[in-house]
Amino acid sequence: MNEAIRPGPETPPQAAGLPQLSVIVPTFNERDNVTTLLRQLETALTGVLWEVIFVDDNSPDGTWEVVRALARQDSRVRCIRRIGRRGLSGACIEGILASSAPCAAVIDADLQHDETQLPKMLALLQGGQADLVVGSRYIEGGSADSFNKQRAGASALATGVAKRVLRVKIADPMSGFFMIRRDRFEQLAPQLSTQGFKILLDIVATARGKLRIKEIPFTFGSRLHGESKLDSMVALDFLGLVLAKLTGDVVSLRFLMFAMVGSLGLFVHLAVLFVVLKIFDVRFPEAQACGAVLAMTSNFILNNFLTYRDQRLKGFAILRGLLLFYLVCSVGLFANVGVAFSVYDQEPVWWLAGAAGALMGVVWNYAMSGLFVWRKR
Repeated sequence: MNEAIRPGPETPPQAAGLPQLSVIVPTFNERDNVTTLLRQLETALTGVLWEVIFVDDNSPDGTWEVVRALARQDSRVRCIRRIGRRGLSGACIEGILASSAPCAAVIDADLQHDETQLPKMLALLQGGQADLVVGSRYIEGGSADSFNKQRAGASALATGVAKRVLRVKIADPMSGFFMIRRDRFEQLAPQLSTQGFKILLDIVATARGKLRIKEIPFTFGSRLHGESKLDSMVALDFLGLVLAKLTGDVVSLRFLMFAMVGSLGLFVHLAVLFVVLKIFDVRFPEAQACGAVLAMTSNFILNNFLTYRDQRLKGFAILRGLLLFYLVCSVGLFANVGVAFSVYDQEPVWWLAGAAGALMGVVWNYAMSGLFVWRKR
């Protein structure tokens, strides 16, 4: 971030045959689209030295096999197959950092982005007019008419939140279609989150106004094959990203997700405690134990599918992970109580002591869960 901004990216000697542009395509179950996308890129990028890097999250439909076959026929095609890691943002980061061109574009594999805009985007970067060029659906000439009402409403809400809360000044911070100078991206990469879907918003918010940004209009198309990867968890990913940026990345998106899941676990605990006490007339110690076990179980399930979905446990590993999570949280409970008592002895304010204990418990559980339950292999 302290490095001075150069007028434009370095252009490699064309005579050497080095690519001017790397096109990064994150994929998951897109085998029916990747060949078509490659042909479209060939047509759109005539006269440009380019490469395309497909970053595949080990697609069950064998997308990576199709890409590998294409790579054997075309040296411009590369494939990164990720095992045990999931998420569009992480895929984009790995792809851009693995690229060999001074400019990198991100485009979806679902054929909804307009690849014909890539030469115009590249010209803006190479001409030193911008560090980042965004394909925008929300400026004059752009369109997102293919959205259904639900998706259009969610996109408008997220865009509004990003602009007001994070003070992002571009019209379409939720776009997944953009091109950036790789040297500028490499400066920002260590601060970016590998989770979630909104890599552009993360880049713009992290840069804090230090990127020269241009927007060009494009029409968002309709998906022809496969299914959308957007689900209800994307909203929580987005909320976590916004909160992380508001704290200046002091706390990570993953930690915030973990804390939010823990808050939901508190409600589960209290609900179970009430039902077991009042309806089944069980003694308090047994009711409290039931509440604690069910809360920990629900927290584990939600964390496995949300907080750590890029490292999601499957098969027998789920049982092993659940038992380790019980152990971690049990120790965390002692840490919680110990810190709370210590604070209360110094300053007998119940809510302050309780909050300090809860924070200690969350920090402990998060650190130990990452170390033992969802550790990277």
